[in-house]
Amino acid sequence: MIHLDTSFLIRMLEPRSPEARFVETADSDELMLVSAVAWAEFLCGPLTPDDKDLALAALDGQRDCTVGDAAVAARLFNVSGRRRGSLPDCLIAAAAMQDGARLATANPRDFRRFEASGLTLI
Repeated sequence: MIHLDTSFLIRMLEPRSPEARFVETADSDELMLVSAVAWAEFLCGPLTPDDKDLALAALDGQRDCTVGDAAVAARLFNVSGRRRGSLPDCLIAAAAMQDGARLATANPRDFRRFEASGLTLI
């Protein structure tokens, strides 16, 4: 299972981007999901209705944020330095970790600090 973060969703809309190629060549048996937090960030745009449809077509589903995700996100927030503005990234990472999924991101710098807590990046 792979979770896609917001930056990945945005970049995969570019036809020749590494993210678009990744989606095109991904194993069809591997589920690609997006957390509610990443989806909300993506929908903040700017994007066109076609962009939204393209993103939905690449996904196997969306995942709601749970109380368990919130607890893991709070732990990530605290162990990674309580950085202002980082809570959405903590929630995105937490959802992937809770599902045992790898996280595909175009901004690995934003998520590397969570690898020590168990996040696996693509």
